[in-house]
Amino acid sequence: MADDRFGGSSGVLFTNVRIVDGSGEYPFTGEVVVQGNRIRQVTRGGSRLTPGAGLGGGQTVIDGMGATLMPGLCDAHLHLSWNNAPGIDPIQMMPPEEHTLVTAQMAKVVLDAGFTSGRGAAAAKPRLDVVVRNAINRGMIPGPRYLAAGREITTVGGLGDSAPSHIPHEGLNLGIVVSGPEEIRRTVRTLIKYGVDTIKLNLSGEEITGMGAEETPMAEEEVAIAVREAKTRGRSLAAHARSSGSIKQCIRHGIGVIYHASFADEEALDMLEAAKDRHFVAPGLAWLINTARNAGEFGIKPGTPLTMKYERELEHAVETCRKMHRRGIRVLIGGDYGFAWTPQGTNAKDLEYFVDLLGFSPMEAILAGTKYGGEIMGMGDELGQIKPGFLADMLLVDGDPVANVRVLQDKARILAIMKDGEFHKAPRINEQRRRLSA
Repeated sequence: MADDRFGGSSGVLFTNVRIVDGSGEYPFTGEVVVQGNRIRQVTRGGSRLTPGAGLGGGQTVIDGMGATLMPGLCDAHLHLSWNNAPGIDPIQMMPPEEHTLVTAQMAKVVLDAGFTSGRGAAAAKPRLDVVVRNAINRGMIPGPRYLAAGREITTVGGLGDSAPSHIPHEGLNLGIVVSGPEEIRRTVRTLIKYGVDTIKLNLSGEEITGMGAEETPMAEEEVAIAVREAKTRGRSLAAHARSSGSIKQCIRHGIGVIYHASFADEEALDMLEAAKDRHFVAPGLAWLINTARNAGEFGIKPGTPLTMKYERELEHAVETCRKMHRRGIRVLIGGDYGFAWTPQGTNAKDLEYFVDLLGFSPMEAILAGTKYGGEIMGMGDELGQIKPGFLADMLLVDGDPVANVRVLQDKARILAIMKDGEFHKAPRINEQRRRLSA
């Protein structure tokens, strides 16, 4: 009896492809059948599947001509409402109507780059993520599978409190500024009312905002109440946590997604290793590298005190991530893209950073963007691998990402992008479209 997850009678057969299945296993030549929005069958070797067999209707046959078929990528630290602006102020000051359109545009840009899923890491305005997620899910606009965030929750004077002291106005802040457990409680409940999937806390500072990256401003009782309120309503949590103290707060309170973790000391690493099945780390290397070295034309000059602080943090982050990788802690791609010097659409650059800086093999880097991406999305049993029963989110790539992960940065070499069993980008090379009887 057919699995009732496989809807519809038509399907897609990928033949003559080299399959990187997202399990970590060595690539193999084979064929893949998609029916409805799921992968129905995966075979090894040459042409072994009969087109249309057992599917009871029409089928599209794609001859990959030796191209690589792999799972779609996942950005674990995605800000769809970051609009490629040259700083924080242009992001925050854009009116919400225009900002909604730009956020929708960024969703398409990310999907065009081969990222079929992403975890929201904070929105610039209250419901931007929620509205765009809903529109994607309804098929109104193209975009990745998306876990919507709200504005990040911060402390007075912390990352996200951007209003000047002489104009203390909430509307000028990128984050929601709170002080004390009751304000945290109300804020989390409000974000849940807005429809978010995930709650983000800013547990450490950020050099560009004036609060040091190694500072840990949020009190334990504030963190505890945020976690309790979110988990009571079935929402997941993430944290901006650069300092060692903030990383330990995440582990103590069960915040599953840790962004950055640059300054983890040995105690924090030991704690994280002991709880590695419950946590993910997305270091955001692109932000550190490009802010330190490639933002000069936007007023952030290399060699200045600010950029030297980012160079120092980058050095720590690389060493910390190497240690985490050796300890088996899940380190995922997602580089805080969305500024002018880290534009959306260049997200696959993270794979190169993981190989060149962190000592990942190309296959390990691919797993950081596929298999573990499915897990951080809360869908590890159906997303991020090419396996029967898994969701059909896949890329057809001209080249071998296992030999050279840089090919994934070239959008022209991404021949096809499939999300949920439908082509966002249909292949054009030697494509065969024919109706075949069962």
